Amino acid sequence: MKKVLSIFAIALLLASCNHKKQIKLIDAANFNTTVDGKQVSLYTLHNGFLTMQVTNYGGRVVALWMPDRRGSYEDIVLGYDHIDKYLNNEGERYLGAVVGRCANRISNGTFTLNDVEYQLPKNDGENTLHGGIIGADKMVWDVVSTNDSVLQMHALFPDGLDGFPGNLDVTMSYTLTHDNQFQIRYKATTDAPTLCNFSHHSFFNLKGEGNGTILDHELQINSRYMTVINDKIVTTGKFSGVKNTPFDFREKHRIGEHINETDEQLTNAKGYDHNWIVDKSDPKAYTWCATLTEPMSGREMQLWSDQVGLQFYSGNFFNGKGIGKCGKPLAYREGLALETQFFPDAINHETLAPFPILDPGMEYSQLCIYKFAVLPKEKK
Repeated sequence: MKKVLSIFAIALLLASCNHKKQIKLIDAANFNTTVDGKQVSLYTLHNGFLTMQVTNYGGRVVALWMPDRRGSYEDIVLGYDHIDKYLNNEGERYLGAVVGRCANRISNGTFTLNDVEYQLPKNDGENTLHGGIIGADKMVWDVVSTNDSVLQMHALFPDGLDGFPGNLDVTMSYTLTHDNQFQIRYKATTDAPTLCNFSHHSFFNLKGEGNGTILDHELQINSRYMTVINDKIVTTGKFSGVKNTPFDFREKHRIGEHINETDEQLTNAKGYDHNWIVDKSDPKAYTWCATLTEPMSGREMQLWSDQVGLQFYSGNFFNGKGIGKCGKPLAYREGLALETQFFPDAINHETLAPFPILDPGMEYSQLCIYKFAVLPKEKK
């Protein structure tokens, strides 16, 4: 009976309607190609409320449709409608992708592990960002299995790729659950000591792609402290309290409320591009990290994770060069990323434990969950 209801619900979602915007799926043929001799495809997952399209090129979430309180659907992640636009990208590189093997910035592209210094390619000024030149976002992931609501992928990061040691074997799964969660699970092992720190990099706009700024979204972050950055947007290894600063999201408020203030930390990053320390007593505990709300539509997204840090990036470097699925430019601050991870550049700072080190015989694991809901209209 449940299967019948699910099929019926999907049929309703795809039906035409004069006053409600409905789901418009991207043609899978647009992603049917080979990269480095490996097959690239587009996969569609759904649960009756959410409909998601994913390509195994970089594990990218290409589209994610959800309704508002009127039942009108929008695609709430930024992306492109053709694989060529990802392969020959003139704008934001990390749209919807998995990033790693070490997410975020590594200062000067160097780190020392077991008394050996490693030099990585610098792809962000003097720093290495999100794994380097290749990175998880430019790899074709092997699809292990898929069904209506689950996509499981696998990748092997060879020893020396982007300068990192060790053959890193990674399995990643995307799941849409019956209670409207988008769950991401990572598992990894290595044959030599290495760094391992994966994160998800969808850019969200709960109004829908191309429908305006994210500055009037409301955000709440479960954090009293953040890591301090320098003018290269790399952490200094120090912590700072958020109280009475533009970084205080302990109570929900508009993202744009303080983003243009003349605070040194904001100026360094040209807005929000910082890592918050998630409040929890046990570093390994699974806990609520943040809640994002778009008041007009009623769309809400909660973020839960077992990671210690949360990177919030407010789309400060979007320049409108990329044209999204809606046919409109991906403009300045029209998308935001919320990325769970270890602290940035932790390997280079004793103060930023736990460190993203994976040794042979150990298993890296991470659980990141985005929970979606539509809020009822508040009564005045």
